[in-house]
Amino acid sequence: MKTILVDAVDTFVVETENGFEIFEPMRKMLDEFPNTKIILTGANDEQFKKFGLDKMPYEVFTLKHDPEKTNPEYYKKMLEHFNLKSEDVVYFEHNPEAVKSAQSIGIKTHFWDNERRPLRELAIFLEQTT
Repeated sequence: MKTILVDAVDTFVVETENGFEIFEPMRKMLDEFPNTKIILTGANDEQFKKFGLDKMPYEVFTLKHDPEKTNPEYYKKMLEHFNLKSEDVVYFEHNPEAVKSAQSIGIKTHFWDNERRPLRELAIFLEQTT
């Protein structure tokens, strides 16, 4: 069973009139999958609190912008940290450059359109890849 890697800000965590909050429809959909989930971010300590990443339902991984997720080294370090291989995970991410970066090391990655928020497309991707 593959681990689901979840992009944090502008995907799982969205800005609302109340600040940053979990996008609940996504959380409900993800909770339907028994897979381990890990939230990926580049947030530093200040951003971690600002975005509410200290209150997430899944483990959160950050390298505090060193390097950014647009650098393949981010994903190599993350996989090493969790003792995973690229074929052990699937990922969804809102930043096209980060999508390309993850794909460049063999991670099956889905682009998340934060404007449209197509949950059904994401669910199909996860059903087909996990």
